[in-house]
Amino acid sequence: MPCELILALDVPSKEAAHPLLTQLKGKVKWVKIGLQMFTAYGPDYVHHVAGLGFNIFLDLKLHDIPNTIEKAVESLNPLPIGMLTLHTSGGKHMMQGALKAARPDLLLLGVTVLTSMDGLALEEIGIAHEPAAQVKRLGLLATGAGLKGLVCSPHEVSLLRSVLSSDVKLVTPGIRPAGEAGNDDQKRVMTPRLAKEAGSSYIVVGRPILQAKDPAAAAVAIQTEIL
Repeated sequence: MPCELILALDVPSKEAAHPLLTQLKGKVKWVKIGLQMFTAYGPDYVHHVAGLGFNIFLDLKLHDIPNTIEKAVESLNPLPIGMLTLHTSGGKHMMQGALKAARPDLLLLGVTVLTSMDGLALEEIGIAHEPAAQVKRLGLLATGAGLKGLVCSPHEVSLLRSVLSSDVKLVTPGIRPAGEAGNDDQKRVMTPRLAKEAGSSYIVVGRPILQAKDPAAAAVAIQTEIL
């Protein structure tokens, strides 16, 4: 199954992002713009990065009442984005509202359980399931509502592949190259090769590329690993 790399552009400013994007142009196809950069610079920055030749994954993790989400997706439709996230925990009607509003070529991705959460964290918010069980529950809910893509930890990919249609795209953050020390808040991580073998459609990688001495070489090495 093909697997592609998405660069998580999780940096503090567009000034910090500029040299990275310059180095990675032509090396990386997809760039994820998240809340930090979108909140700081808005739609204009999405247009800017797309204008450099990157495909855009807009990671806003939308979550609100169905009507509000439907209107939000309508507002985002004109942007040059190929993927957009929303929380599956918003429920079936919220996801269906988003689908109703989304343009046909925009892949809506349902976020299942954040990679920062483990069983204890879920228990603290009243969910009496281990992450894998909750991911399965929300994945089935989302695809039943019509979503064609999900975001999950790489550790749940095999489980989802066993219960979902093969055409569902699975996007996995929490990716660390072999030997890379984890020094952030993601708890359920995996190497690029193992994530691909499990069935990931896309892997999302940030700090191992952004903080590398040679970001372009780091990106190429990861992509070689998932060929």
